[in-house]
Amino acid sequence: MAFFSKLRERLTRSSSKIGAGLDEIVGEAEPAPASVPAPAPAGLVGRLFGRGEAEAAEPRRVLDDSMLEELEDMLVQADLGVETALRVTANIAEGRMGRRLSSTELRGLLADEIARIMAPVARPLPIYAKRPQVVLVVGVNGAGKTTTIGKLASQFRAAGKSVVIAAGDTFRAAAVEQLQVWGQRAGVPVMVAPQGSDPASLAFDAMVRAEAEGADLLMIDTAGRLQNRQDLMEELAKIVRVIRKKDPEAPHNTLLVLDATTGQNALSQVETFRKLADVSGLVMTKLDGTAKGGVLVALADRFGLPIHAIGVGEQIDDLDAFDAGEFARALVGLDG
Repeated sequence: MAFFSKLRERLTRSSSKIGAGLDEIVGEAEPAPASVPAPAPAGLVGRLFGRGEAEAAEPRRVLDDSMLEELEDMLVQADLGVETALRVTANIAEGRMGRRLSSTELRGLLADEIARIMAPVARPLPIYAKRPQVVLVVGVNGAGKTTTIGKLASQFRAAGKSVVIAAGDTFRAAAVEQLQVWGQRAGVPVMVAPQGSDPASLAFDAMVRAEAEGADLLMIDTAGRLQNRQDLMEELAKIVRVIRKKDPEAPHNTLLVLDATTGQNALSQVETFRKLADVSGLVMTKLDGTAKGGVLVALADRFGLPIHAIGVGEQIDDLDAFDAGEFARALVGLDG
């Protein structure tokens, strides 16, 4: 629950956007009938009355086609995407047309539908008995690949796993330096090569070292330059080809790291990297700095790829396993 509290607190931009949208849709135009008790008074007396009466006094609106259309528009603006928004609103409408709903009830229904979409993809990174298990990490520059590798390596190390990191983005000195900092922090060796050298050669050397040392995991960083996709495709293909000389089944995982602040662009990145590499799972970073957290729902709905972890900050414990229910409640602004 500690991570959920952090998630709930740091998804404020996304949850506020959705919450404000739901409040606006329900509006104040149709107050509760006179038979419904008035809101409990503030202060101690109000707390003693509990929440039931106050919730009953919330503004309500009849669920009709007009309201559904507004809900669809709001969800699209919250980056769930058109197809996902249509599916979610259709499920909410089923058996409820003509009912009077409050904003609080809509939040709960929306959280349930989002959790239903995301539950099948909420899967931790699989750990195999194979040594070393090779994890190839891909994504555009700036998405958070380097820090994600550092955090995962540190967490694996804390769980008793031996890890080797290969700084395969040999063209960006800053990425290499950042990995070295994380490696020192976690007590994990980081293999580097001269700037501009062949990443595939480094990956092979890292395989040799990881195998010799009996490491549990080898995590390989890669470049993320999409300006010339053909070059990147050839580079990734060469890395895979070379490490398969040591292990025909490698890489055992190919993680795509996505930046939540890019919103709908994350969908096109998944399309691109699925063509460049055999992506086996997703990690989404920077959910704390955006109102576009809803894109994760669209990703789950469209691609069905496992979502292994999400990040909500820079600290090591700001990256954690993805939980569909917790994410859904945090996204719509519900407490645990």
